[in-house]
Amino acid sequence: MTTGALARVIRSAAARRPDAERCDLCGADVEPEHRHLYDTGQEEVLCACRPCSLLFVEEEASEGRYRLVPRRRVRLPEVGTRELGVPVGLAFFVRHSDGTVSAHYPSPAGATRWEADAGAWRDVVARCPPLAGLVPEVEALLVNTARSAKHHWIVPIDDCFRMVALVRREWRGLSGGSRVWPAVERFFAELTEQPQDLARS
Repeated sequence: MTTGALARVIRSAAARRPDAERCDLCGADVEPEHRHLYDTGQEEVLCACRPCSLLFVEEEASEGRYRLVPRRRVRLPEVGTRELGVPVGLAFFVRHSDGTVSAHYPSPAGATRWEADAGAWRDVVARCPPLAGLVPEVEALLVNTARSAKHHWIVPIDDCFRMVALVRREWRGLSGGSRVWPAVERFFAELTEQPQDLARS
């Protein structure tokens, strides 16, 4: 008969929901509505249970390696981004701690990235002052002007990762097929504004 610590581990594993998401730091199950951390070294989003997420509320935690992803979403007026060199209508822009800004657009192969011109970004911010408050690494300007759409948002970086995954999943053939653009439109239709004061709750 199995006893002791091994038995507790087996019982714990058996009790887990097979489809449950896990905290990427401690391995505990996480709720469907859980927080995320951004690993600045690997440039990836990690799931975090509530106890682990609370460890990273302060930016100094982990010497900046892991950053708690905010929940803030802000709908913006139209933001002109042509001078930033975006070749497509669906893109996001991330400000970094060193002052640079990277531009990304989803594709069937994932996110394509390049560095935006610093002067052009300053011009964009001058026309849209809320962008000056973007939290480095973990918030982004997300824009969709494809097919006459007019969506401009400040969003958490995990929303951008979800968008990239959606495009990869739904893209068919050379032009995207009939599924990807309706899926993108649904994604933006489901975005809801989230005020700043709830961003760390």
